[in-house]
Amino acid sequence: MRRSFPVAVAVLFAATSLAAQGGMGRGGRGTPIQPGEQCPPGMTEIRPRTCMAPEFAAPSIVDYRPRNTLKVTEHKVPKAKFPAVDYHAHVGQYLTAGQIDSLATYMDQLGLGAMVVADNISGDRLKTAVAVVQGSKIRDRVRILTGIRFQGVGTPGWADAAVKQLEADVAAGAVGVGEIGKGFGLSTRKADGTLLKIDDPELDPVWEAAGRLKIPVFIHTAEPQEFFQPIDYSNERWLELSLFNDRRNGPGTGRPAFEDLMTQRDNLFKKHPKTMFVAAHMGWHANDLGRLGAMFDAMPNVTAELGAVLYDIGRQPRAAHDFFIKYQDRILFGKDSFQPEEYPYYWRVFETKDDYFDYYRPYHAFWKLYGIDLPDEVLKKVYYKNALRITPQLPSAGFPK
Repeated sequence: MRRSFPVAVAVLFAATSLAAQGGMGRGGRGTPIQPGEQCPPGMTEIRPRTCMAPEFAAPSIVDYRPRNTLKVTEHKVPKAKFPAVDYHAHVGQYLTAGQIDSLATYMDQLGLGAMVVADNISGDRLKTAVAVVQGSKIRDRVRILTGIRFQGVGTPGWADAAVKQLEADVAAGAVGVGEIGKGFGLSTRKADGTLLKIDDPELDPVWEAAGRLKIPVFIHTAEPQEFFQPIDYSNERWLELSLFNDRRNGPGTGRPAFEDLMTQRDNLFKKHPKTMFVAAHMGWHANDLGRLGAMFDAMPNVTAELGAVLYDIGRQPRAAHDFFIKYQDRILFGKDSFQPEEYPYYWRVFETKDDYFDYYRPYHAFWKLYGIDLPDEVLKKVYYKNALRITPQLPSAGFPK
C-alpha cells in the first residue's frame, strides 16, 4: 500500500529527530553525528556521519602492527646504483685508528663513494680527525666540516676570533661549515643571555668569510613543523613527541614559533647571496614541496640535503618525482644518523617504483613508502654531482663523469 506524501514526510521527520537525539544510525547500528563533526573518542566512522566503537579492546598505537597482505613485485636495493656522497654523516665514533677500517667496509657495502662528516668540530679535534682519515685507506673518501662556537657572541672581538678560527680550520683540511645544530635559533644564547637569532648581524662576518673561502655552510634550522604544534591525537608525530621530550617545542615550552625560525633562516640566506648554504633535512619542507621550490627560486645560493625526511618523500611519489626532476641541481643525498641497515630504504625510494613498503622507523611515520623512480642523470646529481659542485674540496676520483 502506497503511503501518502504527508505520511512519508512525517516518517522522515521522526527518523531525523531520532538521529538528532543520539539514536541509532542507518541500518540500526552506530551513533550518528552531524556533517563536519568528528566521531566521539573511542569510535570510528563506519558510514557517512555514523560512528561505532569496536567490540574488542582497541590496541595502543605501538601495539597495532597489521600484516601487509598486498602482493606486488619488490626490488630491494642493498647498494646505491651510483656512488653516493653522504653529505650528512655523523660517524665520529669511527674516526679512530681502530675503527676507521670498519667504516670503509660499510661504505663499500652500501655504495657510498664519499662521506662528509658533519659533527661541527673545530681546532684540535678537527686536526685529530683529519689525521686519522689521512692515515687510513679511505683518505680520499672522507672529508670533514668545521664548526662555529657561538659562546661569547656579542662580546668584543668574538667575530674576529671566529673568522680566524674558521680560516685555520680550512687550512687544516675542513671543506665546509656544519652541521650547525638545531639549537641555533632554538636555545643557543648570546653572552648577555638573550636568545641568539639565526639572522643576528653579529654573525655576518663569519658567513661572509665562508663565502670568501668558497666553502658551504650546512645548517639545521628548527624541527619538523608538527614538533611546534599541540601534542594531541591530530598531530601525526604524536608518537615521536611522546617518546622524546627534547623534541617538544610547542605551546608552553617557551621556544620560538616555527614560522619565526623560518623567517630568520630565510633572512640569513638572502642577506649573504655569495655564500652557499645547505639546508639540512630539506629545510623541514619535504611535506610542502611547493614552499621549498619557492625557496629555491628566490635563493639561488641554497641547496637542500634530504637526511631523515624520507618518510615525506616516499609518501608522495608522483609529486616528489616531479620535484626532484625540476630541482635536480639543488638536492643532496644525506642520511644523518649512521645506521647502515637504513640506507637501502633510500636507494629503494629513489631508484625503484615499488609500491607500499615499510619505512625504517615506525615512530617517525606510521605510513608506507613508494618508489619515485628517478632517471639515472638525476640520481647522479642527487647522489654525488651536486655535492662535488658546491664543495670543490671534495675528491672527485672514483665518481662517474
